Amino acid sequence: MSAPLQIIVVADLKITRVKSAWEDFEQFLKSRRDLEIVAVDLGCSLDFSRLPADLVVVLGGDGAILRACRQMGIHQLPILGVNLGRLGFLAGVSPREFREEISRIAGRAYQVVGHLMFECQLTGSDGRTQVFLGLNEVVVSAGASLRMIDVCLAINGEPVTTYSGDGLIVSTPVGSTAHNLSAGGPILRQDLQAFVITPICPHTLTNRPLVDSAENVFTLTAPEASAGTTLVIDGQIKLPFGPGDRIDIRRASVRFQTARLPGSSYYATLHRKLGWGGHPNYAN
Repeated sequence: MSAPLQIIVVADLKITRVKSAWEDFEQFLKSRRDLEIVAVDLGCSLDFSRLPADLVVVLGGDGAILRACRQMGIHQLPILGVNLGRLGFLAGVSPREFREEISRIAGRAYQVVGHLMFECQLTGSDGRTQVFLGLNEVVVSAGASLRMIDVCLAINGEPVTTYSGDGLIVSTPVGSTAHNLSAGGPILRQDLQAFVITPICPHTLTNRPLVDSAENVFTLTAPEASAGTTLVIDGQIKLPFGPGDRIDIRRASVRFQTARLPGSSYYATLHRKLGWGGHPNYAN
């Protein structure tokens, strides 16, 4: 008999739907002799650096997975998301599916798949730097300024273009189904090693989304940014972005790891989540 699967459970009880589901979920996990609960994080404060585990089970939606992923930092562990949110592109299984599949999960009958993450370095006009790890996207948003902004893009130090509009998104393949998709950007297959740059409501119709290799460094500046212009990372970190500031975005040294159950696939997920099963109606 194999050793019990060592798991860490993440459940933010400040979220009502997670709190409502937690008691039954906890009892179910404790009833399994093929699982060993190494740690439980109920408030997004756990230090993952000294915790050996086979799997991190995140109860919630995609936002909970984004937080857990950044919380792990350089100590990335495979994540299995149990979806209590809405779309749940990252939270791959429902609570019912988790219960049905628990024997296979405990038996390690899943595939660990690595995905591109980014490092975002913000250099202020005073020369100070802050570095952030992220999974979905970096956004420069006109936000509260309520004015069109010009965002300059350079790749590996070479000026490329200036996007005029409501902002600019630099997204990973995993993030391509998030803000990037709502802004009209393309969906990227999750295993691509690339970033997609998508303008938000561009003023010039020739400014289209751009896909480029993750081996490059993408630099964003906004020399005439108005007060209220904001840097947003994964929709959760929000910082003011001024005329003298610079953002450098590059591939992170670590990869986001997901546990993929047998029979699941990326295109099946898109088909289910985006309603691609419909057919056009040509009737008059």
